[in-house]
Amino acid sequence: MRDYETMFILKPDLEEEAVNAAVTKFQDLVTGGGGTVSNVDRWGKRRLAYEIAGYTEGIYVVMEFSAEPGVARELERVFRITDEVIRHLIVRKGD
Repeated sequence: MRDYETMFILKPDLEEEAVNAAVTKFQDLVTGGGGTVSNVDRWGKRRLAYEIAGYTEGIYVVMEFSAEPGVARELERVFRITDEVIRHLIVRKGD
């Protein structure tokens, strides 16, 4: 298993329940693939450095997890097709 960190930005107009549902969905994807989520840090709504998809603000979430590379690829795929996510990044943490 490898250690990863992901940051994703959700649309700023989402209700709290929708934000919770999205975070839970991504956590379940990692744990369902045999990985473990070690930390979820919700930064809340912040101003974006530049406009993304017509939004000037977004809800930032940082998640640290350990998983096989296939799980990280699947998470990337799900980020891309999830409408609530306006930007994402997954990085492998240093050894």
